Amino acid sequence: MHIIPAIDLIDGKAVRLTQGDYNQKKEYNARPLEVAQQFEDAGLTRLHLVDLDGAKQKRVINWKVLELIATKTRLHIDFGGGVQSDDDLRTVFESGAKQVTGGSIAVKNPDLFERWLTQYGPEAIILGADAKNEKIAVSGWEEGTDVWVYDFVEKYLEKGIRYVISTDVAKDGLLQGPSFDLYRNLQERSADLQIIASGGVANMGDIEKLAEMNLFGVIVGKAIYEGRVTLKELMALNS
Repeated sequence: MHIIPAIDLIDGKAVRLTQGDYNQKKEYNARPLEVAQQFEDAGLTRLHLVDLDGAKQKRVINWKVLELIATKTRLHIDFGGGVQSDDDLRTVFESGAKQVTGGSIAVKNPDLFERWLTQYGPEAIILGADAKNEKIAVSGWEEGTDVWVYDFVEKYLEKGIRYVISTDVAKDGLLQGPSFDLYRNLQERSADLQIIASGGVANMGDIEKLAEMNLFGVIVGKAIYEGRVTLKELMALNS
């Protein structure tokens, strides 16, 4: 299982929100490149980079931070937040992202998202399936929908999606454990789906339990920044 550290961006700085609430923001580092380099120095190879400004404004904002990290590290970066148009997508790939996560766009403009999937292929496009009470949440989780997360994922499985990042919004940033049932239920839909768990990871025990489920990866954010898990521990598990 891939250990994927996260950097969330507001005003070009590394921050974390609690349950997606922009009013519950904590800044960790004004220089995200330093954080990314620490991850790379610890032997981690991937990075989940989220443009929270972009998610809120519905267009990519922090592409220069992406470009800087992609230029100064060898990390495999998946980027999400605010990718709402062909220009946004092109900017993100040209700035160095290897994969792009589409969540809101997959809900609100499925024809465009499906075209991206066809044009760039299932290795480059990740489906963002973030849910609250098993219903899809979009636009930086500020908007709820009536779309059941499992129906949402199954629809895109039929369209050829291979990777999905799923966050249980109710657990994100609380350090109270991931939504294991959510990932088990997703696994039951398709053995070929590459599931990346996100949200709620509190300690190494959570990560080891997810690894036993044979998920593709787990995104770890606040647990790192709050010292609940160390880069040394993650490096040992990732080796």
